[in-house]
Amino acid sequence: MPNLLQGLRIIEGASFIAGPSCGLHLAQMGAEVIRFDQIGGGPDFHRWPLAQNGASLYWEGLNKGKKSIALDLGRPQGRELALALITAAGDNAGLFVTNFPEKGFLSYERLSERRRDLICLRVMGWADGTSAVDYTINAAVGVPSMTGPADDEQPVNHVLPAWDLLAGAHGAFALVAAERDRRLSGAGRHLKLALSDLAAATLGHLGQVAEVVQSGDRGRMGNDLFGA
Repeated sequence: MPNLLQGLRIIEGASFIAGPSCGLHLAQMGAEVIRFDQIGGGPDFHRWPLAQNGASLYWEGLNKGKKSIALDLGRPQGRELALALITAAGDNAGLFVTNFPEKGFLSYERLSERRRDLICLRVMGWADGTSAVDYTINAAVGVPSMTGPADDEQPVNHVLPAWDLLAGAHGAFALVAAERDRRLSGAGRHLKLALSDLAAATLGHLGQVAEVVQSGDRGRMGNDLFGA
């Protein structure tokens, strides 16, 4: 990958796939990505697939090329260090990727008090802040009912975290776009990226929402070529 983002610094406080994959894309384009975790590891630190020594191949894969710092986020001192890192001064700093809840010590209101032009990309499950993950969103938008053998009525929820991966890529694009706007306007941004919105919009882009409106629910097509 070319180092097109060299000099840009992004702070990442995120777990699982969407947020860390966003940071990974930015790091692979040359940005300095500094990740912070709770001492002892975050909730995804031991997620499978695992190496023979028990280390998470998943965690290593999504976080390669990043810098890392461990903080005790349960103590005021640890939270203060995280806040200082996120809101540090500099034209190429003040960029934050997270899936922490909208309320709490990492709320945008609290962060922007310390840095007015902060850009925060917050990955969410549902747009109202309700918790959700890729496979629950996938079920909610009906994809499992379109997946699987044509002669079987059992839903099939695929194992590829498509909405998480799409959110990571879209989030990286949105963060860079917001950084460009900040250079022109001086304004910060709180970008909220909900998996539910992304999934619904994507099905609309692919014509599947219009298909349901016109023709009813799509039947299963087994292993037929997609789009054919």
